[in-house]
Amino acid sequence: MKESCLKQTNQKAIDIANRAIDDVKTGIKKKLNAIWLETSGCFGEVISLLDSEEPDVIYMLKRFVNMQFFGSIMADEGEIAYERLLELLNDEFVFIICGAVPTKDNGLYTTIATYKGKKVTTMEVIKNLAAKAKYIVTIGTCASFGGPTAAKPNESEAFSISKFLNREDVINIPGCPANPVWVMGILGYLTSIGIPKLDNEGRPIDYYGETIHDRCPRRRFFDAGIFAEKFGEEECMFMIGCKGPVTYAYCPVSRWNGTENWPIGDNTTCIGCASPNFPDSMEPFVKYGGENV
Repeated sequence: MKESCLKQTNQKAIDIANRAIDDVKTGIKKKLNAIWLETSGCFGEVISLLDSEEPDVIYMLKRFVNMQFFGSIMADEGEIAYERLLELLNDEFVFIICGAVPTKDNGLYTTIATYKGKKVTTMEVIKNLAAKAKYIVTIGTCASFGGPTAAKPNESEAFSISKFLNREDVINIPGCPANPVWVMGILGYLTSIGIPKLDNEGRPIDYYGETIHDRCPRRRFFDAGIFAEKFGEEECMFMIGCKGPVTYAYCPVSRWNGTENWPIGDNTTCIGCASPNFPDSMEPFVKYGGENV
C-alpha cells in the first residue's frame, strides 16, 4: 500500500517531466536552456538533484533540459567558465539559483569568479542574469526565503532572491534541501506548459498546496489526541516539536530518492525547513526530555 501511494502521488511530477520529453521529441517544444548558479548555500540542493531517481538528473539533462552552465558539474573553470556565462546572456534561458545573496561590503562575501583581475560578486551576476532570463527559479530555502544563510545574526546581510531583486515573478522551490522530484516537475512545467499556479509565496501549489500535517500518516493520532513522548514511538510527534502543522510541502507524498525515506518516516520531527521563516521562527526544533533544541 505504501509503495502504491508513493508511486501515485509522485506520478504528477513524473507525468509532467515525461510530457516535456515528448513535446521536445515531437518538436512541439524546444529543450529548455538553463543556467544553474550557486551562491552562498551549503550546496545541498546540488547533492539532492544528483541523487534523484526516476527520472535521474542524467535523464533530465539528455531529454528536456539543456543545462548550459552548472558550476558544480561542468568541466570549464576560472575565466573560461565565466566567459561561457557571459556568452549565454543573449539566449533564452531559465535562471536557476540556489543560495541566498550576501550584500554586505558590496557583495564581496560571495564571489563566483576573478575575471581580468576583478572579483565578480554573485550580486552582480544575479542582477545581470535576472534581467535577461525568461524565468527565474529558486531552489532551496536560502534562495527562496533567505533560510539559514540569512538567519540571525545574518552577518553577511543576505537576502532571498526575490527580496534582493525586488521582484514578485520568482518561482520558489523551498526545502533544505528541495526534493528533486519538485525540481524535475517545475522544469517540466516550464518546458511544456509555462508557469504553474503559485501561492502567495511564489511556490507551485502542486508541491506546496497542503501542510505536511494534512498528509502525515500519523495524523490519526493527532486527531485522537495521542502523542509520542519520545523518539521511536509511533504516535504523533507534535508534542516533541514537529512543525508539520505549519509547514507547506509535499514531503509525505514525494518522499526521497524513490524510497519511503523522509524525516517523519525515520522517526524524527519535521523542522519546518520549507517554511518562509525557517530557521529562526521554527526553533526549537525538538522538545525532548525537558530540553528545547
